[in-house]
Formats: sequence, structure tokens, C-alpha cells
Amino acid sequence: MTDTPPEFLDVNGTAIALRRLAGSQPGVVWLGGFRSDMLGTKAETLSSWAQSNGRAYLRHDYSGHGESGGDFVEGTISKWLGESLAVFRAFTEGPQVLVGSSMGAWIALRMVQELRKAGEGERVGGIVLLAPAPDFTSELVEPKLTATHKRDLAEKGFFGVPSEYSSEAYVYTRALIEDGRLNRVMSGPIDTHCPVHVLQGLADPDVPHAHALRLVSLLPADDVTLSLIPDGDHRLSRPQDLDMLIRAVEAISAQGG
Repeated sequence: MTDTPPEFLDVNGTAIALRRLAGSQPGVVWLGGFRSDMLGTKAETLSSWAQSNGRAYLRHDYSGHGESGGDFVEGTISKWLGESLAVFRAFTEGPQVLVGSSMGAWIALRMVQELRKAGEGERVGGIVLLAPAPDFTSELVEPKLTATHKRDLAEKGFFGVPSEYSSEAYVYTRALIEDGRLNRVMSGPIDTHCPVHVLQGLADPDVPHAHALRLVSLLPADDVTLSLIPDGDHRLSRPQDLDMLIRAVEAISAQGG
């Protein structure tokens, strides 16, 4: 595991932790998932690969995650998107391959939209999405809200659910859910203007593969590769999954970088 201390970027008064490697283009930018951090297995595997291959690599922790400052319960998609764009603009140059895991896939797709809006669309040369969870608040969380959850949201502004990935409950806030509706990307065609490779496990208990199939149906067919992993779970962190991740990044880099 990485033992070098992170650098920090101040984004609207919050210290956002990041790590970067200098190297050739296209660089690789890691975007982690909900409640994950930049020292996870997949992010570390990409770091080792980038170092071995002399490739530029950038990763960061969203506010309230990992080594970054801020309070997790104050986080929203808009907030984490803004931080990701700030880090991207401050520490990358030339074309980049965005690699988004779970919620990070949502952040990646929103980054493409915002960069294109700002006339910076050429900065994204390709996208790799693992167990993608765009629009998860409206598509996966809201439909399963119980009467108790709804009451907690109305009265307390949040509710918690147990997680197999953490000893602490996952907290979903009213702000996160309401902001999620404003950041939806699966409401129509998603024009990325770059090649996309989606990796999805068929044994994923958190993001059903039907969600990935629907996402792929909204992406330009000629630029999308979908790899379904029969026994893959949500983490996709087994050795064979990590090998597939590296192959996907290499292929997308060669194609779109």
C-alpha cells in the first residue's frame, strides 16, 4: 500500500487529499465510490501499473472520505463533482482516461458533461466504468425507501442502513437524494465523445447488472464495450478482476488517448 503522504488542494475551504504520479499521456484519473478512499485495492493496483509503465496517474478523496477534510454527511454529488473537477484541472494536462468505480462512474459521466460545457471536452480521451452506479440515489435508493426511511428523512434529514463494507452504517441524507435528482445522467442519451468500457459483475448485490445494461443503452453504441463478469461482485477486486481492469485501461488508452 502507498506510504507516501498525500498532497492537499483547498477546494472551497476544504482540504482535498490527493496523490499523483508524473508520466506519459494519456494520464489516468481514479474516481472512487461512495464511502471508499484512494487507498483501496483497485486504486492501488492502478498506481502500481502506472508507476511500472511511466504513466501519469491522479487520485483523490472526496470531502468526508479518506484523508480529505470535511464532513461526510454534508456531501452531495454536486459537491464531490466540484472537488473532482478542481483536482482534475489543477493537476492534469492533456488527454486523460477517467476510471470511475460505482458512484465514481456517476462523477466521471458528470465530469465529461461539465468539461464539454466549458469547452474542455477534449481533455477526456476515454472512460472505464466499474460496477457503474450513476443516478443511484434516484434509481436504486429512492425506490426502496421504507416508511421508516421516509419518516427519518423528513424528521431528521437522514437515514442509515447497515453495510457489509463497513462497521458503520451508510448514511443517506435528504440533501444527497435531492441533489442527486439534479445530477441525473440516465434521463436520455449520454454523449461522451470518447470510447467507454464498462465492467459489471453479474453477482453484484448492490448495483444490478440491469442498471449497467440500461446505462450502455444510453451510450453511443460504436464507442462502448461491455464486459459482464459472471461471478463478479460489486467490489471487482479479485486478481482476475484487477487484471481485467488493467486490460480495459490499456485498451481505452490506446483507442482514445
